[in-house]
Amino acid sequence: MLLSIIQGIFNKKSDTALKELVWKAKTGDEKVLNDLLIAFTPFMKKTASFVCDRFIDESDEEFSIAMVGFHEAVLKYDPEEKTSLTTFAHLIMKRRLIDHIRKEALRKENILLIIDDGDAKTREYAFDESSISSYSEERCAEERREEMVEYSRLLEEYGLSFSELAKVSPKHVDSRKTAFQIAQIIAETPEFFELLSENKRLPIKQLEHIIEVSRKTIERHRKYIIAVALLLNHDFTYIKEYVKGELL
Repeated sequence: MLLSIIQGIFNKKSDTALKELVWKAKTGDEKVLNDLLIAFTPFMKKTASFVCDRFIDESDEEFSIAMVGFHEAVLKYDPEEKTSLTTFAHLIMKRRLIDHIRKEALRKENILLIIDDGDAKTREYAFDESSISSYSEERCAEERREEMVEYSRLLEEYGLSFSELAKVSPKHVDSRKTAFQIAQIIAETPEFFELLSENKRLPIKQLEHIIEVSRKTIERHRKYIIAVALLLNHDFTYIKEYVKGELL
């Protein structure tokens, strides 16, 4: 009975009812949690198939990884926020699947990585706090200016400017977070980012199949989403420092 109710909620996209069920799952109701996992199984398979670029069914290891990611998303999801569960879960499942794909590629190729701890830090993050501190303040300021100029030129290709973004950026925290997560999905999905780069427009039709956000909402924050997607997919190290708190 509960499962049919959840499936009905999912099909009708009743946010309030779904968020109430998520609260129950988060507070230890195993029955609700299991029913959520069953009800969202098609969504998990669809996401896994999209990320892996091949059909995924319940017998595949990738489906199990997607399910673990969805389970994690349910436990971490804050029903008080306006971001939909599916948007949030899509990001987490995608991260887990990409990590799995990378690990499998290394294992199959029998690559042995011998990394000294000291060297690893240098390779893994070229601009962490220790490396940044080694630059003079003057050099850091110059590099920031260069990034701002380059980012400004990139925005111009899409008909955007810093002054315009200041006017259209979402004022409400929940709206800004939703728009940022949409931009993150675009930046991390080669197919979506390629469409954005080629057409200089958001791939709204494709996004609607992945996220539970209305076309009107996406279009309202179109300029902000494009600007953030461009930022995330380019090597603007210093500028990204201002938005790192928004990243999942």
